Amino acid sequence: MRESPIRTAGCCGSHDLTAAHTHRIIRICERQGAPILADLTYQGGWPWLTTGIKRRPLRELTSTEKTVNRALAAARAPVERGVACLKSWRIFHRSRCSPNRMTSIAKAILTLERQH
Repeated sequence: MRESPIRTAGCCGSHDLTAAHTHRIIRICERQGAPILADLTYQGGWPWLTTGIKRRPLRELTSTEKTVNRALAAARAPVERGVACLKSWRIFHRSRCSPNRMTSIAKAILTLERQH
C-alpha cells in the first residue's frame, strides 16, 4: 500500500485531527482497513490511531517495543520527508490562490521531486 502525504489543502487554523474528521479521512481509512500512523503526540486518546510506545519514567523500553517503534518510524518516514519537502518550497508561505489550486501545485512539486 502506498501512502500519500497530499490531501486537500485547507485552512491553516484547524488542527490536523479536526481536518481529518472534516474531510472524512478517518472514516475512509477505517472502511478500507488502512491504519492511521501517528507520532507519540497522539498516543492514548483514539483507538483508530497507531502510535509508537512511550518510555515510562524509570523504565526502559523492551527490545520488542523498540522494534515496534522502529517499524512505525520506517513506515512514517516517506510521508514525513514529503511534508518536509513541501514546507521547504517558498511558494506555500505566501500563496494567494485557492486551496484547491495549492493541492494541484503540491502534487506537481512532489512529482518533480520524485524524479530526482
